[in-house]
Amino acid sequence: MQLRFAMQAGRTVLTHKQHQGPMLVQRPFYPEGGACHTYLLHPPGGIVGGDRLSLQTQLADGAHALLTMPGATKFYRSNGAQAELSQHFLLQAGSTLEWLPQDSIFFPGAVAALDTRFDLASGARLIAWETLCLGRPVLQERFDLGRIGTRLQLWRDGLPLLHERLRIEGGDLAKLGEQPLAATMVATPAHDGALELARNVLAALPRQRGQPALLAGATLMDGLLVVRLLGSDNLTLQSALQQLWRALRPALLALPPCPPRIWST
Repeated sequence: MQLRFAMQAGRTVLTHKQHQGPMLVQRPFYPEGGACHTYLLHPPGGIVGGDRLSLQTQLADGAHALLTMPGATKFYRSNGAQAELSQHFLLQAGSTLEWLPQDSIFFPGAVAALDTRFDLASGARLIAWETLCLGRPVLQERFDLGRIGTRLQLWRDGLPLLHERLRIEGGDLAKLGEQPLAATMVATPAHDGALELARNVLAALPRQRGQPALLAGATLMDGLLVVRLLGSDNLTLQSALQQLWRALRPALLALPPCPPRIWST
């Protein structure tokens, strides 16, 4: 799927959409003026071994798009073939992207690769997150078989700000502290005040039996805020991400929170 957003007559418009296969985009919403809220629909039947999906999104100068999904992206058990999802976001000067998807669920036995890249020009702004759910914790179903490879990249003006890989194989979750859920949130350009806001949100997260419900931390490097969370309950994790977004949006985008409608359904 290819999407392009541009400013026209004072608001951001989806000027181009092209898709082949089951990925779809719903009609944009404008609940807060010029920003374009858009819902992406992944295949209702999930992604299976051998599937190759691609999302390429471009924002022209000054455009502002908020992209989210009504449901999780599901990678099902494979017969050996790898499922691939590639996501590339190109932000031109002065544009703003809020990439706030639901989680990616990897069923036991899934063989999958997830590749996400953000390329930002000078003055572009980004708030984004990515959530991985290994197995189905709510059903006590562990990711005890399969292979997952993920890559997350963030570049500004051709220089790397973040480049990380994760590989999980055969149910070994030691890299994630034996937690089935992992999320990474990024925001740029960020400042010390944003770091303090993020840490305040994390410090106020609920506790279970005297222990934090989530393992979480926030760092700031070269104007990039990175927040990482680990846990076992998806509702708690999603709530934490939304709280972070509500706190950071006014500080980084000078806009009040305007949650997508789908979050309240």
